[in-house]
Amino acid sequence: MYQALYRKYRPQTFSDVVGQKSVTDTLRSQLETGKLSHAYLFTGTRGTGKTSCAKILAKAVNCENPNHGDPCGLCPSCRAIDEGSCMDVLEIDAASNNGVDSVRVLRDDAIYTPGTVKMRVYIIDEVHMLSTAAFNALLKIIEEPPAHLLFILATTELQKVPATILSRCQRFAFKRLRPDEIASRLNFIAYQEHIEIEPEAINLLARLADGGMRDGVSLLDQCASAANGPVTLESVYASLGLAGEKRTAELMQAIAEQDTAKALTIFSALYSAGKDVGALLGEMCALCRDLLVLRTAPKSGLTMLSGIATEQQALALQTVFSPGELMRVLTETQKTRASFGKNTDVRVAAELLLMQLCEPSLRLDAQALDARISRVEEQLASGVLVKHAPKSSGADEFDDDRPPFPDDADDPERGSAPPAPAPAQPQPAPAPQAETPAGFWPALSEKLRAALPAKLSGFFAINGPIHPVLQGDALIMAADSDFVLDLVKKTPDTEALIREKASAILGKPVSVRFALKNRLSRLGDDPMDALVQFGQRHSDIFTIK
Repeated sequence: MYQALYRKYRPQTFSDVVGQKSVTDTLRSQLETGKLSHAYLFTGTRGTGKTSCAKILAKAVNCENPNHGDPCGLCPSCRAIDEGSCMDVLEIDAASNNGVDSVRVLRDDAIYTPGTVKMRVYIIDEVHMLSTAAFNALLKIIEEPPAHLLFILATTELQKVPATILSRCQRFAFKRLRPDEIASRLNFIAYQEHIEIEPEAINLLARLADGGMRDGVSLLDQCASAANGPVTLESVYASLGLAGEKRTAELMQAIAEQDTAKALTIFSALYSAGKDVGALLGEMCALCRDLLVLRTAPKSGLTMLSGIATEQQALALQTVFSPGELMRVLTETQKTRASFGKNTDVRVAAELLLMQLCEPSLRLDAQALDARISRVEEQLASGVLVKHAPKSSGADEFDDDRPPFPDDADDPERGSAPPAPAPAQPQPAPAPQAETPAGFWPALSEKLRAALPAKLSGFFAINGPIHPVLQGDALIMAADSDFVLDLVKKTPDTEALIREKASAILGKPVSVRFALKNRLSRLGDDPMDALVQFGQRHSDIFTIK
């Protein structure tokens, strides 16, 4: 009869236990010196070796020929314990025997001396499942057990064990195993079982095990039995129903590009191929977590990746997502995945999720707005320009479809003059940069970007959305859009800083003004100034008497 690999390759000695050297060394030392405790408590996540070490310890205390603390595995006591025929070494599942009556039976039997071995050993697995009354019944026998009795408790939820029990046990914490430790053991098992497997597939299984050796061995068993030939990366994805690192990264790239059609196409292909939708969203959540870790810890974060994407893919994706966007994608994906128990059509729910992730404008909640603002701030900080609507061919860079701004021809004192005929075609205005000295703008740009805050420095790049126009002793900073103009003008001390840096470069004092580029006249003046001057000269017209 076929035996599962995790049972077949369960550690038989402390030397076989992987990744728990501190625990095994301490237990060996106690066995060699004879300084054993009467009760042990093993804690840690699933598949890290708690029950295996408990059985090894039970064999070691009863072994007739121990070897440096390890059981020999050949004597009658070791063989009986391995076969489960030793009535003095009992493994109890507290999840199904959690009542006070079960503990009372255990307590009544514990007083009897062992019949075939040296010590009677009780291994209580998942001890946190015991009821309060059962813990109370167990308390006295653990506190003062007979000399022939040894308790080994194991739990994955230490916080549920009462403090009265904790204080009477020696506690050993089993840590999660590193991916390289799991990969080494999987490679050994594959060699022993004559399983052909690619190194990339072993590394993927080690990462998917999430620190548990039993999970990794079970995944290897599943993939090896499903593959007709060598176990490859693609066969692992197919056996486990995963989308694969490449496809998940492509889906996240489509979300970053806000390409709804591409994201839906990738999802449709994965859905048609039979991929589990819940597992796909779980991979997206894991990838978002990896990208957030890389944003926070660029160097050490590479060692903490979950393996959903390769290092190269993760590094490429973390540059196109802002932290706000990643938090939004992670939160929305987790909400949708949690609602799958209520939805009858998971496909529709997943497609709606992708639409919302690709088009943040569909939602106006605080998190969606924060993600959009975060993206704009990162673009501005890096000097990336915001896309503008394309202009019609042949139009000048500073032309505008709006009617010309009124000038002093509307002055009432000058009388009503017939309007001048509109020219057939507007004359192109000369580029404002033509009147600035050579090298002035690069030098000014460098000084301003070094002194201004990150949210403004990108505006003053050489090819940025702000350009200088020097007219005599006046420096006009021409902005491409109202958004840029308002942000620069509202930031304190920006004008004084520009005036200081520009005066130092030119060697003479200059005044600084801000204006929209498309409202500059041919002489480089802002027509708004004419309206202001008109209002100052004729203020009596607007005065209420």
